[in-house]
Order: sequence, then C-alpha cells, then structure tokens
Amino acid sequence: MALSFCGNDDAYGVENGTLNNGCFVDALNLVPHVFLLFITFPILFIGWGSQSSKVQIHHNTWLHFPGHNLRWILTFSLLFVHVCEFAEGIVSNKTMGTNHLHLYMPAFMGFVAATTSVVYYHNIETSNFPKLLLVLFIYWVLAFITKSIKLWKYAEFDVGPQHLRFCITGLLVLLYGLLMSVEINVIRVRRYVFFANPQKVKPPEDLQDLGVRFLQPFVNLLSKATYWWMNPLIMGAHKRPIELKKIGKLPIAMRALTNYLRLKDAYEDQRTPEDPNRAPSIWRSMYRAFGRPILLSSTFRYLADLLGFAGPLCISGIVNCWSNCYTTTWSELMLLSILAVLLFLALILQRTFLQASYYVTIETGINLRGALLAMIYNKMLRLSTSNMSMGEMTLGQINNLVAIETNQLMWFLFLCPNLWAMPVQIVMGVILLYYLLGLSALVGASVIVLLAPIQYLIATKLADTQKSSLEHSTDRLKKTTEILKGIKLLKLYAWENIFCDSVEETRGKELTCLRTFALYTSMSIFMNAAIPIAAVLATFAMHHFINKSVPSPSEAFAALALFHILVTPLFLLSTVVRFAVKALVSVQKLGEFLQSDEIGDDSWRNGDMSVFLEAGKKHLGAVSPINRKQPMRYQMDNYEQPTRRPMRPSETEDVAVKVSNGFFTWGSNLSTLSDINIRIPTGQLTMIVGQVGCGKSSLLLAMLDTTESRLIQCKNRYSVAYATQKSWLLNATVEDNITFGSPFSKQRYKEVIDACSLQPDIDLLPFGDQTEIGERGINLSGGQRQRICVARALYQNTNIVFLDDPFSALDIHLSDHLMQEGILKFLQDDKRTVVMVTHKLQYLIHADWIIAMKDGSILREGTLKDIQTHDVELYDHWKTLMNRHDQELEKDIQQDSQTTLERKTLRRAFYSREAKSQVDDEDEEEEVEEEDDDNMSMTTNRRSKIPWKVCWCYMSSGGFFMVFLMVSSKLLKHSVIVAIDYWLALWTSSQTNQSLTNPDSYFLLVFIILCAAGITLCLITSLTVEFLGLSAATNLHHNLLNKIIHAPIRFFDVTPLGQILNRFSADTNIIDQHIPPTLESLTRSTLLCLSAIGVISSITPIFLIALIPLGIAFYFIQKYFRVASKDLQDLDDSTQLPLLCHFSETAEGLTTIRAFRHEARFKQRMLELTDTNNTAYLFLSAANRWLEVRTDYLGAVIVLAAAGASIWSLEYSLRSGMVGLGLTYALTVTNYLNWVVRNLADLEVQMSAVKKVNSFLSTESENYEGSMDASQVPENWPQDGEIKIQDLCVRYDPMLKPVLKHVNAYISPGQKVGICGRTGSGKSSLSLAFFNMVDIFEGRIVIDGIDICKLPLQTLRSRLSIILQDPVLFSGSIRFNLDPERTCTDDRLWEALEIAQLKNMVKALPGGLDAVVTEGGENFSVGQRQLFCLARAFVRKSSILIMDEATASIDMATENILQKVVMTAFADRTVVTIAHRVHTILTADLVIVMKRGNILEYDKPETLLEQEDGMFASFVKADM
Repeated sequence: MALSFCGNDDAYGVENGTLNNGCFVDALNLVPHVFLLFITFPILFIGWGSQSSKVQIHHNTWLHFPGHNLRWILTFSLLFVHVCEFAEGIVSNKTMGTNHLHLYMPAFMGFVAATTSVVYYHNIETSNFPKLLLVLFIYWVLAFITKSIKLWKYAEFDVGPQHLRFCITGLLVLLYGLLMSVEINVIRVRRYVFFANPQKVKPPEDLQDLGVRFLQPFVNLLSKATYWWMNPLIMGAHKRPIELKKIGKLPIAMRALTNYLRLKDAYEDQRTPEDPNRAPSIWRSMYRAFGRPILLSSTFRYLADLLGFAGPLCISGIVNCWSNCYTTTWSELMLLSILAVLLFLALILQRTFLQASYYVTIETGINLRGALLAMIYNKMLRLSTSNMSMGEMTLGQINNLVAIETNQLMWFLFLCPNLWAMPVQIVMGVILLYYLLGLSALVGASVIVLLAPIQYLIATKLADTQKSSLEHSTDRLKKTTEILKGIKLLKLYAWENIFCDSVEETRGKELTCLRTFALYTSMSIFMNAAIPIAAVLATFAMHHFINKSVPSPSEAFAALALFHILVTPLFLLSTVVRFAVKALVSVQKLGEFLQSDEIGDDSWRNGDMSVFLEAGKKHLGAVSPINRKQPMRYQMDNYEQPTRRPMRPSETEDVAVKVSNGFFTWGSNLSTLSDINIRIPTGQLTMIVGQVGCGKSSLLLAMLDTTESRLIQCKNRYSVAYATQKSWLLNATVEDNITFGSPFSKQRYKEVIDACSLQPDIDLLPFGDQTEIGERGINLSGGQRQRICVARALYQNTNIVFLDDPFSALDIHLSDHLMQEGILKFLQDDKRTVVMVTHKLQYLIHADWIIAMKDGSILREGTLKDIQTHDVELYDHWKTLMNRHDQELEKDIQQDSQTTLERKTLRRAFYSREAKSQVDDEDEEEEVEEEDDDNMSMTTNRRSKIPWKVCWCYMSSGGFFMVFLMVSSKLLKHSVIVAIDYWLALWTSSQTNQSLTNPDSYFLLVFIILCAAGITLCLITSLTVEFLGLSAATNLHHNLLNKIIHAPIRFFDVTPLGQILNRFSADTNIIDQHIPPTLESLTRSTLLCLSAIGVISSITPIFLIALIPLGIAFYFIQKYFRVASKDLQDLDDSTQLPLLCHFSETAEGLTTIRAFRHEARFKQRMLELTDTNNTAYLFLSAANRWLEVRTDYLGAVIVLAAAGASIWSLEYSLRSGMVGLGLTYALTVTNYLNWVVRNLADLEVQMSAVKKVNSFLSTESENYEGSMDASQVPENWPQDGEIKIQDLCVRYDPMLKPVLKHVNAYISPGQKVGICGRTGSGKSSLSLAFFNMVDIFEGRIVIDGIDICKLPLQTLRSRLSIILQDPVLFSGSIRFNLDPERTCTDDRLWEALEIAQLKNMVKALPGGLDAVVTEGGENFSVGQRQLFCLARAFVRKSSILIMDEATASIDMATENILQKVVMTAFADRTVVTIAHRVHTILTADLVIVMKRGNILEYDKPETLLEQEDGMFASFVKADM
C-alpha cells in the first residue's frame, strides 16, 4: 500500500495519548474542511439551480456585510499560507521513507475549503441571506480550535519558531482567529441570529436606482481589483455600439453636486468671523475635500513601487542559483521554482496595486473637475454684470477656466502621487544598484539623474512651441473661414488663388513651428530611449576600470532590470513637474476669478436702500456707480398693483420703477449716465429714445440691476422679461427658446408666434419649431434671431417687459406688425408694463410716456403732448425725422422685403442641404458602409478591423523614402538593442564559463561600439518618425486646401460650412500633432514586445508552447478593448462639447438669464451636462484599467512561463547569462503590452481624421482649363459687351432638375437690362450662368463672339464684374478689398471710391486706403459695405456689370446713390440688374420677367406697363 494516510512505518501507535500522535492531529485538522464542503456544496448547488433561470442577479440586491474588504484580504492571505503549507508538506514527504499523505493532504483540503468559503460568502452577499453565514462562523471556530491544538503540540515537542512548519501553523491560527472575529462582528451589527429583532438593511441608494451602471464602488474586492464588472459592457460593445443609455448615471458620491458641496464647504470654512474678507486658499480646500483618496492612492503607489523591486531581486536570485548549481538536485529545483512563483506573485500584486492607485487618483480627479466646474458656474451667475468684458472677465477667460484650467488641475491630481512616490522609487533603486555593483552603479545612476533636467528643458520648450503653432493655426483658420464664407465672391472674381496663397503662407509659418515641435519631440523620445543605454554603458565600463573584472550575470541582469525601472520615473518626473507648475498657475487664475465682484449686496435684503458700490471693473452695458461722493440710490416704490382706471403718470403710486440721482458707468473711460431721475408708470408703454450711444441700453440695464437686487423680497409682484439688443439664443429648439422654461400653453404660444410673424420662418425649418438653433444649430439671420428673442420676452408671464431696440434688425412690415400685434395688442391687453428703447420715431404716437436721452442724461420725460407743448424744438426735430421715415415707408412697401430675403437664404440653405443628403453625408456614409447585408457579424467585423487602407494612405502621403527610412531604422535599432544585451550576457558568462578565453578589453570594445550604434540609431528613428508625420501633414493639408478651393460652387451649397472647417481645424490638428507620437509609441512598444518574445524563444524554445494560449488571449483582449475604447472616446468627446457650449452661452446671456431669474434651471442643466461628461470619462478610464490589469497579468504569466521554461531546460546546461537575459526581457514585456493596445486604439481613432480628409480629396474640381488657350483671348475682351443667350439650359447638379429651361435673349452693347421675377424664378441662376458657375448642359452664352464655356475659367471670370446681394468684405485693408491683385494705382482706387460716394468717409479713416477692415467688414454698416462692393466692381473696368439684387440690404438714400452711379459711371457699359424692388428697373432699356426658369415677358418697360394684365405691370402696381 504505497499511499497510506499515515505512511507504512508503524505510525498508528497511541500509547502516549491520542493527541500526541501527529497523524491523528493532522486527521483532526481535516474535519472542519470536510464539514464545510459537505454543508456548502448542496446550498450552492440549490442556490445556483434556482438562479440559473435569471442568469444575472440584478445588482439592486447587492449588499456588503460589515468587514467585507478585510474578509477578502484575509481569505487571500489564507490561500497563500495554505500553498506554503502544501509545499512544505511535499518537501517533508520527500525526506520520509514512504509517502505520508497526512503531511500535505490537510493543506490541500484547507485550500479547497478556503476557496469554497469565499465563493459561498459572495453568493450569500448578492442574495442578502445572512442566516446562512452561520455555517462559515462554525467553520472558522472549528478550524481555529484544531489548528491551535496542532500549534500547542508543536510547542510541546520543541518545534519552535526556527522551524518553518511552526511559523505556518502560527499564521494559520492567527488568520482563522481574525476571520472568526470578522464573523462575530457581522452578527453584532446585523443581529441576524441570537437576537430577537434582526436589523433590516437596504442596499445602497445608488443600487436601487437601476440607472446607475458604474458599479466600481459596489462590487466585491476581486471584481474591484480586476474590473470584472466591466466585462459585459466591453464585450457587448462588439455587438452594438456603446451609447449614453448604456453607461447610465453616476453614483451619488461622484455627482458634481455632491462634490461641489464638499469643495464649497471646505472653501467657505476658511473664512473666519474675525477675518471675513480673507481669500480662502484653493489648495487647502482641495486637500480638505479630496485629501483622503489621494492618501489612499499614494499608499497603493508606495506598495506597488516596493513590490516592483522584487523583480530584479528574484532575477538576481534565480541567475545566482543557476550559476552555482553544476548538478541538478531536488533542493535546487525547489529553490528555483519558489523564486519563480514569488516573482510571479510579486508582479501580480504590484500591478494590481498600481492600477488601483491609478484608478483612485483618476476618480478623484474627475470628482474634483466636476466640483470646480460647478463652482465656476455658480460664481459666473453671480458675477457683477459689469465685471465682464470691460476688463477683468472676458468670455474667453471664462471659457479658458472651463476648458483648460479645470482640466489642468484634474491632470495634476492624476499625476500628483508621482510627486512623492518617484523620489522614493529613485532612491531605493540607486541603493539597490549600489548594493549590487558598488561605486560603478552610482556612475550609471548619475548619468540618468543628470540628464533629467535636460528632459525638463525640452518639455518646457515643447509647450512654448505648441503655443506659437497654435497662434499660427488660429490665424490660418481665420483666413480659411473667411475664404469659405466668401467663396462665391472669390470664384466670381477669380481670386481663389490669391487667397489660397495667403493661407499657404500662414500654413508655412505654422509648419516652421511644427518642425521645431517635431525636433523637440524627437529629442524627447531619443533621450528616453538612449538614457538607459548610456547608463548601462557607463556602469559596466566603470566597473571594468575599477574592479578590473566584469560583474557576475546575476548582478549584471538585476542591474539591467533596475535601470529599466529607474528610467520611467525620471522620464515622467519632468512631465509631473511641468503639470505641477501649470496647476499653480491655474489655481491662481481660479482664485482671482472666485474672488471677483459679485452682485446682490446684503444691504439690499435688509431693506436699506442706499448702497455704496465700489467702482468696479465694468462690462459693456452694465452699470456701476463711479462717483463715490454721491452715493447711488435706487428707490422703488412698489405699492399694490393699480386698479384698471387710466392713471396719469404724475401720480406716484403707479410707478413701477423709479430711479433718483442715479450715477452709472461702464468702466473708467466710457460715457456715464449721470443725474438720472426717472419713473416708469405701471401698466403702460414707456419709450426711451435718443441718438446712438446716448446711453439708452445702459439705462435699461441700470434698472434691471436695480430691480433684480431689490426684488429679492417681492418676486411675484415685479417679475421681469427682457429682450437684449444683441439677440441671444440657446442651443435648443425654437420652441425651447421661446418658452424658455415656462410651462407650454398652446394658445399663448401661437399668439406670440403670430405677433412676431415667425410662422413663415418656422415653416421653412426642416423640423419646424423642433429645429435646433443657436451656436451649433442652424444659422438664422439677424432679424429671425431678434424676433425669437422678442417672442421669448412676450411669452413669459411677467409684469414688466423690457425691450431693447426690438426693431433694429427688422424691416418695416415686420416692425409694424410686431408693434401692433405684439406690443400694443398682446402686451397692453394684459396690462403689462412695457419699457422699450427704439429708434423708430414713428411709433412715438403709441407711447404713454416718453423718455428722451442725450449724452448720458435725461433730456425730457413726459407724454408726447407734454413734449409738443414744452419743447417745440425737439418735437420739430422728431417730426422731420418722422417724415423721412414716412417717405421710406411708401417706397419700402414692396413685395420682396428684407424678411422675404432672409427666408429665401434660409430656404436656399435647406434646398441645397436636402439635395446633399441624397448625394453623400460623411457620417452616414460611415454607418451605411455595409447596407447590402446588415447582419450583426459583418458590423462587428467592420468595427474591430484596423483601418489598414487609411494607414497606408497616411504613410504614402509622407513619401516612400521616409517610410522606408523609418521602417529600416526602427528594425536596425531594435536589433542593436538586443545585440547589446546579448553581448552583455556573453561577456558576464565568460567568467563562469572558462571555454571563452577572449580578454575583457575585447568584450568592452565591442560593447562600447554597440552602445554607440544603438544611441545613434535611437536618434535617427526618433527623427524619421516625426518628420514622416510632418511631410504627411504638409501634403494632406496642401491637397485638401487646393481641392476645396477649386471645388464647384455646388459643393459649398451642399456641404455645411462647419464640416469643411472641421477638416481644417480638428482633423488637421490631429494629423499635425497627434498621429506622429502615437505612431512612434506604437511601433516602439510593438517591436520591444516582439524582440523580447523572440529573445526568450531563442533561449528556451519550449516557451513557444506557452505562447500560443497567451497570444490568443491577447488577441481577444485587444480586439474587445479597441472597439469599446473607440465608443467611449466618442462619447467623451460628444458630451464635452455641449458642456463647453452651455458655459459660453450662459456667459453671453447673463443679463437675460438674470432678468428672467432662471439661474436655478441653468445650474441644474450644467450639473446634468457635467455628470454626463464625467460618466463617459470615468468609463473610459475604467476601460483603460480593465485593459491594463489584463495585459499586466498576461505579462506576469509570460514571466512565469519564461522562468518555468528555463528551469525545465536545466539539464541543457544553459549559460546563466542567457537565463538572466530571458527573464529581464520578459519583465519589460509587462510594461509595454498595454501600450501596444492603447496606442493601437488611439491610432485607430486618430486615423479617422485622415479618412475624413481623404473623403474630401475625392471631390471633383471645376474644369479650369477650357478648350481655348488663355493667349487666344484678345487682351481687351469683352470690348463691347454684347451678350447672346441661345437656348440656355442650366442645372446645379446632374442629379437635380434644370433651373433654367431653354432661355433665349439678346443684349446689345451698352444696354441697361433689368431682370425681375418672384423668389426662385431663376434670376440668380442666370447671373451665375454668365460666369460658368453652374452646369450649362445645353445651349450657350456668347459674349462678344466667344462662347464662354470654351474659355479658361480664370480668364472668363477676371474679365466680368458682379455686385452680389450680400456684401462680402475680407479682413485686411481697404486697398486689399478693392484690389487684392495689387494691379491698380492709387488714383484709380480713389476714383472708384469717389464714384461710390465713399471717398470722404475713407479719407477720414486713419490710414486712408490702408485703413483696417475687420473680419466680415463688421466695422462698416451694411450700406457702406455694399458701396465698397460697388467700388470694387468699378475698379475692374470690365464692359459688363451684373448686379444681383445688390440693393436689397440698403436704405433708400444709399440706393438712390447707387442708381445714379450706375447710370453715369457705367453709361457705356452693359449692365444687367437683377431687381427685387421693381421701381429700380423702370428706367432700364430692357426688362426680362422670369417665371420658373422660363422667360415670361421680354420688352421695354414702357411697353410692358401698357399690358394691364401682364406680370411686370402687376409687380409695379404692388410696388407703388
């Protein structure tokens, strides 16, 4: 009987007492384990059987019993000790004559029982059934008793602490005792047994809410450490993309509100009663609110760093043992195996701690960011209005705080444990090196330490270069935006190339910066790769000279591994220090912001009405008193609402707002309001009039600020609605913009829409009033935006309505309609108090009370009658102005007003966009790539494939030579690095292995040569990657710009401007700056892993067997992760934009939000947006941890496999150096595996930028050549200006219907022709046909005997002139706008300006012709811009001028000037006018009336007028 429990050598004797028989004691130890297994297995099987029906128990039943984490830690320790006990038993068994099962059997059963106990516990916990825990309690007690008996017997028989088995048993007693106490504690807290009333416990609140999907805080310890709970999400991403619904809500503890309150309390607590004005320190509040998790994370970090040094030490032990064993004995094998297992466990633990540390800091960082955003937002809502724009706080600064500073602080938190962990790590490393190699190690370490400051220097330089390249790219974007906005004009004037060159020039500057950037980046990469080589070289060379010998393999490879460990903290330290410096700056900015002035002084609330406010740093249109000697007083006498009898405004009790002796300013040097004494009567219409800039808007704001602060006590009585002069829209639907948070009432909504005549505009929108408008929505024109703002003020059910110049952007019809329906009818019927600033004096007759202002003070107040009797002069002045208005009115009532025009542009935008959506829409195109078979597997496949085609396209645009250089230098570099380590292995083994007799100096020389080659190659590779990226970026941008600028006009109609701009901004930026480093990192980490695996396999080929399952596991991990990571990254990006937009739109609309008192609603929205973004970001970082834990464990298995393979090959007498080499390489794999996957995922995301740019590179260009050569065209063509249109058919796109059908016309030289027709009749298309801008697919246009389709486009377009409907000016000088080609003399330019009646105005400007024109010509009025366009057309002396509705946006006076000019200056030229006010073409020589792309009437105007029922006659009637 070979296997008996107590062995065969007569061990059954119990003469000395039963307990003195060792075998019996061991058998006793088996009892508890067997007991546990017998009882728990049935329970588990019954439990699992009943659960299998519902596969996953829903997490709302989860519950942690007290001491949960401690129990898991103790159980894991128990398992480890059982393994040691088992190993000890096996070793003892070897020394016996026969097999003694009792030596190791109980240990094995103990292991199984401990595993069962934790599984059992977990199941009880998820189903919340504590009574079953009693089984575990009994088990711990029994095990504790039996183990104690064993320990007592050991002590009796003098087996003391010097024996391993005593120590192990002692540990087990301790662990069982602790587990028993944990169990007792659960009974004490939960009272589930021995107590009359067990405590009812509910799971945490978050888990009852099924929307919470982020389970990290609630899962058990093992799942927390390995992110096991993420599996369903990450694997599921493969089948269908992760959406916002899938990631759910944040747990309460992580929501922005919770963290905001924590941070705010910590911040406010620092203000002591003794010193209420002390500025609280943000650092201290951050520490108080978030210090604990950071300390926890630092603890994890220290543990991980210390465990990290176990690697090199174990390698040293293994190699040492190897070089000393010449015969393989059992004990040697045991020692090696134990070291290998220890190495494996140390790695697993180290990686788990490291990832835990990362996770805790990241979660804290995200919490901090949420809290800071809420703090900034709350402060912003309380900023004194005057604090913005006029100095202190601009919109840009607030946006920077939100987008940059909070992120800087978040990143600083991510990295801050490194600040105190790294120095410790470095010191430890240096001590260990010294212990291994003596003084020479210090030389190597000093090389690393001395080169670290250079790293820091390079890092700061990089940041500076990035800044300057950002400036150039902003500049380039501005130019590109201008080009794209004015592309129609550029094409019509054939100026594309001039503007294209100017963009290329800026791009050149940007590329110079990028070149410097690339240089510094490659330096940084080079340093990172070359420092370890240099350090190793210095160390071993020094060792050779000092000790005259070479270190043993065990020392050498332990040192090599230590250098690898040391390089990372030193490389990172420079980054961390840089972030720390940035964080200091950010905190300072934040502090200044949080300390700036606020509104709402307390004295308001105490009813003390006189307030002394300091002269603050003020904002446009905001108010603050500046005269300190005379305090500002606002008095608001608000009595009961007046009864409905008509009251004289002189009676005081019906005054809604009263201001006495008000003094206001907008800052130091701007005009002030002084000595303001006014009253606004309740329930009546008050108008404020005066010249531009006399302080009307400021007066409104002054009253708003007053009402706001005063009305804290009486909200309902005086609620305010307010419409600003510069309309402010939310990024929301039209309906949301109008209701603005008020309850929706259908009838009221309809009335408001009719009053503001918004219905026709809404009908044009693609989704009616559910269309998104605002920053990111559809661009509405000024008038449409303004009407929506007025509608918002009307819709709110408030007592007072403030309207600031509501008619400024409206044409006459709409103004009248709004005045009658909206203000007089809608508001006055409700008896609401209306205060209105206006320039339209014709409405003064409706006013109940008028306030006239001049230069910041009140000129007059009273009714119109009062003013008529008391101030005749003023009244007469108004009267003359009103007459002028009336004349305009008569002329202005024509069929095609400005509004119709706005609607027309809107309609055009949509008409074209719909057509576009049929042709191609880039996002859809990606989705619908596999329409033909939409089965799941295909999509899955597509999503997990790497876009090789795009990568190849990127590489090839970098140039084949560069690609070849990069690939070859990379391969060479890695081969040399392997060669260096291989040579080191040979050299160190040469001592132990006497067969190699080469002298040390020979080894050293080769070593030095190899290291030098390695360092040189590092430099070459880092340069080639960066410069490959640079040349790719250069070529891609150049091709993109040329393609887009030469694309047909149709392309711009159908492609949204934002989409084109995205290619030039975000995508170009990714291609410029992000792809090269990712590509570099990816190739480096991949090659490192491959070379390591290659080295291990060549040393111990048996390792390849283990590699197959590892490879498969790795393939699946990366496949799943890449898909999920891409989705989560998209979610993070897409949730960040609304958050930033919400901040900027709040900052822009502060006055409105406050007037309406909607702060709370906006805060709520901000918290929701922040939480959504934080959820996405948390999941993204948890997914990164998921990946890293898995790849790290794979790496640890690789190390174990490598060690196991070398132990296996013990009898093949490997050189000890080679074993060291293999293990050192296996250790590096753990560091780089996850980078391979992460970089692959990043590269995939970044390559989509290349893909998008590529999709634009395939657009067709216009045919610029023409069939005639430019030299064949006469110099002065077109000389006469004779135009023949023969059977002309035109369409915008081959897919669309023709817009002109068989049009025939003849225009003789010098004729003035007018073309009219309703909107959409093809007038503008005809004008575009003259320039060959549209597809002429039949017929032809002949000008002076030449068919225009045969001409090169450049020639054709440069010889004709056009004035467009929308005046376009470019930023630059006036000279540049009139003549960008720089071909004309100054005299010619002045002459053109004189003709356009602009000469005097331009002369008055600083710089004359070189005066500045801002972007879009904003510094001139619309009329002036139109006159500039006229001058521009005149500078180009062509004999044909086309005017496309050129007078649409001009007032009467300017239009008359234009008409005169055209008659005189262009007397001898052919002028084709497309008219929208028919009376402008009554004097023409020929009139063409069009309808639906055909010519309806064609004759002299006089003849056409005689046909009573003719179309033209009806137009003229309507126009009169």
